[in-house]
Amino acid sequence: MILSLHQPQYLAWIGYFHKILKSDTFVFLDNVQYKKREYQNRNRIRTKNGVQWLTVPVVKSPDRFIKIKDVLVDNSQDWAARHWKALYLNYNHSPYFKEYSDFFHGLYGKKWEKLLDLNIYIIKGINKFLNINKDIYLESGLGINNTKTARIIDICGRLGADTYLSGMGGKAYLEEDLFMKAGLRLKYQKFSLLQYPQRYMPFIPNLSILDLLFNCGKESARILEEC
Repeated sequence: MILSLHQPQYLAWIGYFHKILKSDTFVFLDNVQYKKREYQNRNRIRTKNGVQWLTVPVVKSPDRFIKIKDVLVDNSQDWAARHWKALYLNYNHSPYFKEYSDFFHGLYGKKWEKLLDLNIYIIKGINKFLNINKDIYLESGLGINNTKTARIIDICGRLGADTYLSGMGGKAYLEEDLFMKAGLRLKYQKFSLLQYPQRYMPFIPNLSILDLLFNCGKESARILEEC
């Protein structure tokens, strides 16, 4: 059984869903440190002028090591209305925007207290659009206490995985020998994004999965499979 894991991201990019697709089981790393200026509370969409960042404001915490599961959304700012407006203005004329607009209009109409809940809701919703049906767990519910590579090995053991699928970035920090000692196979994600039709030229890669969905609709699942 192949297991992969990742921090929950906001409007995650295409490679994130490719990793889930290529796994049997996926774990949200919600019990690790929240990092600013990454993709846990922001992502990029396509505009006629290039790209635009959509950022969910979060409540500043006195704890610099706050865990992802504890991060609160700053609802003193009208961020949800801004994000919906940005999606509507930039994708309303895309071929498949209307197929998915109810879902996104609905989520931006809710009040989200925790960033984790918002991100997981979006990821699970997009999984359904892409016909991705995998076993999904929260790390915080697994009782894992180790860190770094040992944390991953413990998660694999807890869920009965025999293979861990890592992103290519894992080559820089994983202690590969520990997987072999634990009787686990370590694989690295092979992901090569195909160019798909975008509303504007030139093609810009590595955007939020929304760009693929709104431009390609149900074909998005096939494109993802072939990446």
